[in-house]
Amino acid sequence: MNTYTQRVSTPALPDLVGEVLDARYEVLEHVADGGMAVVYKALDTRLDREVALKVLKPHLVHDEEFVRRFEREARAAASLQHANIVGVLDYGRDRGHLFIVLEYVAGRTLRQIIDDEGSLTPRAALDLMDPVLDALGQAHRAGLIHRDVKPENVLVREDGVVKVADFGLVRAVTSQTVTSSSSVLLGTVAYVSPEQVARGIADARSDVYSAGLILFELLTGTKAFTGELPVNVAFMHVHEDAPRVSSRAAGTPTALDDAVATAASRDPDARPADALAFRSLLARVRAGLTAAQLDRRLGPSGPRSSADTRGAVGSGASTAALPVAGRAQTTASIPTSSSALATTPPRAVARRRRRWPWVLVALSAALLAATLWAFTSGPLEPTPVPKLAGSEVAKAHEALAAVGLTGRDSEAFSEDIPAGVVISSTPTEGTTVWKWNTVDLVVSKGQERYAVPTLAGATLDAGLQALRDARLSSGTQGQEFSETVPEGSIISSDPVAGTPLPPGGAVNLVVSKGRQPIDVPDFTGKPYADAEAALTAAGLAPTVSEQQNSDTVPKGSVISQQPARGQLFKGEAVTFVVSKGPVLVAVPDVFGKQQGEAKSILEAAGFKVSVEKLLGGVFGTVRSTDPAAGTQVPKGSTVTIRVV
Repeated sequence: MNTYTQRVSTPALPDLVGEVLDARYEVLEHVADGGMAVVYKALDTRLDREVALKVLKPHLVHDEEFVRRFEREARAAASLQHANIVGVLDYGRDRGHLFIVLEYVAGRTLRQIIDDEGSLTPRAALDLMDPVLDALGQAHRAGLIHRDVKPENVLVREDGVVKVADFGLVRAVTSQTVTSSSSVLLGTVAYVSPEQVARGIADARSDVYSAGLILFELLTGTKAFTGELPVNVAFMHVHEDAPRVSSRAAGTPTALDDAVATAASRDPDARPADALAFRSLLARVRAGLTAAQLDRRLGPSGPRSSADTRGAVGSGASTAALPVAGRAQTTASIPTSSSALATTPPRAVARRRRRWPWVLVALSAALLAATLWAFTSGPLEPTPVPKLAGSEVAKAHEALAAVGLTGRDSEAFSEDIPAGVVISSTPTEGTTVWKWNTVDLVVSKGQERYAVPTLAGATLDAGLQALRDARLSSGTQGQEFSETVPEGSIISSDPVAGTPLPPGGAVNLVVSKGRQPIDVPDFTGKPYADAEAALTAAGLAPTVSEQQNSDTVPKGSVISQQPARGQLFKGEAVTFVVSKGPVLVAVPDVFGKQQGEAKSILEAAGFKVSVEKLLGGVFGTVRSTDPAAGTQVPKGSTVTIRVV
């Protein structure tokens, strides 16, 4: 077995060729087998396009928690919209098969390229690594770690576009199915980071480590670590520093040698922080190299022989070297034995010898003409990619067609570039490609905006969830009393519902504290008119329940109230008992009566009596009263009688 994952024994999947999964994906042919899945080429019958169908091995399907995690990670991987990432199109589960649908990439893996060509020049190696690191870097910035970066997961399309595969699948498997107690270490052991081996953890720097070892192999044509058993190779990652490129390829530029060593450091803190940081480092190194340094092959070239990898763990997935078409036929077409020449008459041989130079000249001229046509007007004509960024998409396609290229669109939001305008292209402007190749265009969908949902009347928890669902955030949360909105519910939002905001835009909320309590003062003994005015202004409803006579409370003032004090809410009533003043009694008529009788009558009516004697009062007869008879006066008042 050539990879660590291949040491795991898993049940074989049945051949699905000819079947239709999820009533949509018609399986056309078997493509490859991996440690976790079987890959098929399939037809999406709904959209009439070819896709790659990756069907997981049965041992990964039985755990429902894994299935849920797999679905979450498939959704996360599908969110990675990048020209150099194999797009996740769909996922599903049908008749016990858990599968993921990927963009179909026709071409070779980086493993096949290395096996076919051996080491590459620094220019070619950096050209391949740049889109790989760009793709990984975008994933890192989105919070996703690949965890299994290796040549088998880097695909080079027939037109030269580089694609990185297996984001969602690797994350789901590593998160759920590989534990510290497992005997399986996910990832080809030749590229796995020391921290993954020793502690079972990985972050963006773990992907950088693996990428550094891939670049080492591209430059030298050999793997950094090999051994008889996987455990030997894993041990090397933890306990040995990766060899320097210069130790296997003399003449390696120092800056390039140092960059690879930095990425492949055993200490994660010594590596670039993520793939974009490593990409920037390599860009600086490349800028400092001469053309001669970039184009000088450092390691051996040509296909690897079987002896190069036999018995060495970490040599990558087995891929036989492709035969060179026509080589055997060319060799066989030139007769070399004396017996073959002896069968031809001498004169014919002489004539043939005279004709051969002309034939060779004609063939060479024809071959030269065909080559010149192919590279000047034909399919191999080097064509620089025109400036496309900033052009309307229709004009961009016209510009590509004018130089013999085609465009393929994908969409992305942009804060600065209007909808329908090209944001970027892959390959980028000025890159030389063959005519008739495809250029990937990222077209702006305009600003990414989300409408503020209707929040008024919702509970605070429901409103916050609605904001999260709308990809917005909560800003300040003020509080106000409300007579109509229950306590804890939202009164209003700022901006108002329907306002478009960018992702994560803050929405300020005003939350109800419920009805506002109103203090009720004690108005006992105070004029009711004052109480009525104050309570009405505060929003309460003062009412008089009854009026009573009072000898102590002035007329029109409050004898009592309900409630006496405390708090009420707006519109609630405060009832009052208001004084009518004391009881009034008419002064009795005692004119002509004797003093004693008159006094008795007045006292019986509730009055106090004062006697005023005129001329000594010798007769004792009442001549008048003060107040006069019939006058209504408060009971208990003093009435003066004048006696003569």
